[in-house]
Amino acid sequence: MRTGAYPVAVLSVKEVVRVRSMWKGSVSFGLVSIPVKLYTATGGHDIRFHQVHEADGGRIRFKRTCEVCGEEVAYADIAKGCESEDGRSVLLTDDDLNALPVASGREIDVVEFVPAEQVDPMLMDKSYYLEPDGKAAKPYALLREALGTTERMAVVRVALRQRETLAVLRVRDNVIVLQTLLWPDEVRAADFPVLSEDIDLRPQELTMAESLVESLAADFDPEQFEDEYKLAMQGLLDTKLDGGDATELLKPDTDETGEDADVVDLVAALRASVDKAKGGKESSSSTSAADERAAKKPAARNAAAKKQSAKKDAVNKQTATKTAAKKQPAKKTAAKKPAKKTAAKKQTAKNAARKSA
Repeated sequence: MRTGAYPVAVLSVKEVVRVRSMWKGSVSFGLVSIPVKLYTATGGHDIRFHQVHEADGGRIRFKRTCEVCGEEVAYADIAKGCESEDGRSVLLTDDDLNALPVASGREIDVVEFVPAEQVDPMLMDKSYYLEPDGKAAKPYALLREALGTTERMAVVRVALRQRETLAVLRVRDNVIVLQTLLWPDEVRAADFPVLSEDIDLRPQELTMAESLVESLAADFDPEQFEDEYKLAMQGLLDTKLDGGDATELLKPDTDETGEDADVVDLVAALRASVDKAKGGKESSSSTSAADERAAKKPAARNAAAKKQSAKKDAVNKQTATKTAAKKQPAKKTAAKKPAKKTAAKKQTAKNAARKSA
């Protein structure tokens, strides 16, 4: 990879923290009950990589899309489905899942004690440490010693993550370990026809094979083995980091509120879930109210316009009335003026007649 380029994969570093108990309950056999806490006993050390864009180092995110319509599907619209062997799909609702029997007990119930060699290692799945409660140290120690001296394991039933599973209690060093077991139908049968044929093995060959085994015989010590691939990968990453062949990752763009797309999508999904839980009543009522308001707006605007026009007409009529009222006295005055002039003429004529007489 060229200097300064973004690495195709980025190391995910995890801090080592003290493991917390994941379950609290009690081991019960006969009339004895031992309060215990359950801890995860194993953890992977693989170096985890992310898929990133080589051009700018941005993380590659995957969207949930429907393979039928091709549209992106929100969390609120995702349901659980199971496909049958003949290609049909069965949709499971929350009511269907809630109707299933769910184991939620807090008891590790001992069913029987069996010889340790009879438990096939192929059946063993996950391992958990059992820590006794402070007041239960003595009965815990008694069970531990009994399992060790009798070389037996306790077959138990326990409910983890709301599902009952089969498990065994065995002793490792000074601790009782709960080892979950696979159900018998979860172990595949080996079917290799070539091994069913008769194979002729000569005595000399058997002797040499046994001699080779004895030459490499030793006590098993897992501490002497190391994950060479993991060490080499860590060394490669350290070399690139120390040599400057790494770049600070760019943060994704955020909107004006500082929320990135994932947060916005989550809020939208939660809002959609709430609306769906309420049957969409509030959503539909708000939509109807909005539609009603939208329908009323044009009518309100028309009514306001008509009202304004009526006001203007009233003002105009009032103005015209006042103007007409003012003009009416002027007309009466003008009509009186000719009458006065006629009376004056008549008086002048009378005076002239008197003089001539």
